[in-house]
Amino acid sequence: MMNKWKKTLALAISGILIVGTIVAPIQAAMVGTVEQIEGANVLLDQYCGDVASGYVLAQTPELLMAEQPTATPAPSATPSAEPAKEETSGHVELNLNYSRLGIANKVDTYLNIRKKPSTSAAIVGKLTKNAGCHIYKIKKGWAKIVSGGVNGWVKASYMTTDKKAEELASKVGRDCVEIQTDSLRVRALPTTDAPIYSVVSAGEEFRIKKRNLTVDFVKEIVKKEKISKEALTRSGGYEAIEKSMGDFICIYVDNEYAFVAKEYVKEQYSLKRAVKVGTVSASASSGISSSQASIVEYAKQFLGNPYVWGGSSLTGGTDCSGFTMSLYRRYGYSLPHNAAAQSGVTRSVSDPKPGDLFFYSNGSRINHVAMYIGGGMVIHASNPSDGIKISNAYYRHPVKIGRVM
Repeated sequence: MMNKWKKTLALAISGILIVGTIVAPIQAAMVGTVEQIEGANVLLDQYCGDVASGYVLAQTPELLMAEQPTATPAPSATPSAEPAKEETSGHVELNLNYSRLGIANKVDTYLNIRKKPSTSAAIVGKLTKNAGCHIYKIKKGWAKIVSGGVNGWVKASYMTTDKKAEELASKVGRDCVEIQTDSLRVRALPTTDAPIYSVVSAGEEFRIKKRNLTVDFVKEIVKKEKISKEALTRSGGYEAIEKSMGDFICIYVDNEYAFVAKEYVKEQYSLKRAVKVGTVSASASSGISSSQASIVEYAKQFLGNPYVWGGSSLTGGTDCSGFTMSLYRRYGYSLPHNAAAQSGVTRSVSDPKPGDLFFYSNGSRINHVAMYIGGGMVIHASNPSDGIKISNAYYRHPVKIGRVM
């Protein structure tokens, strides 16, 4: 239960936040464009330089501005068992008002969104299992929908709709925070003096691990994630953390935990959204080879399959580096089963092409890898909740873009 007020269930679908009878526009999940990628290079170069030189940015404010970097010991994190039981949405009051809700729950992994109501029409996006959408109409077995900024047609037989969908929403949604400002610093501990874990983009959603923090919970995080004594000292110790932790929420960032300031996020109970997906084609004019186009199309067929830490099975379960390793193995390339090690064997590029690898850091080391699929998007094995998913390539600011092919 949130302090001082009762939280209302809110579902964020296709850029509309619906709370009770009030309908307010929000920013939909970012869909990258060529312009966004080029515009991100300045910030990307700055962030990569800070990480490479052992610096993190100044502590306040939480937004990335033109500030001088300050040397800060960073945490060391390793995947581990969850230190505390995840908070559930059972305490949230259900209060919905929809024109027409659809949930893609009658699929094993994902539902294709097509440009026209035909199985031969081009695929423009995908709804992963239990993702939500607004239904404009249903005609001859096809539903015209919008979700996450993606408009198109899906086979209606694979969805639950209307009243049953509203009832299902309370079971398949997630307690999330939506980032309300661009370039927001996520911290390793719940204080603005803590090392920066990552920098995230506006419009992105992250699942909530715990909203009402305690010192005991933070101590478990420190132990399980092996956060260094230097980082804890730099954060002011547990006395300082106790004073500031009421201003933070613990979230999942892929398969690890970090902390985000409440001031810059919106808490909401949310369904997954559709992701925009196009077809990558090889051409001399674009500089995309047939192998680069082929590996991207190959990767997308595993969307929605499970995440398993330490795994490398594209169908039975894989972690992030196991996913990219297995994809490239099919094309004759040998990559190590470790995100940081993969970074070490790829050559850095500034202009990403399909098939390139995006590497992300937890502040002290590279801890996640994803494959670029074009259009400003990546596919990656994220966490046990989401499995293999498609995200905006800059949902976290990458520290390196590496090329294999």
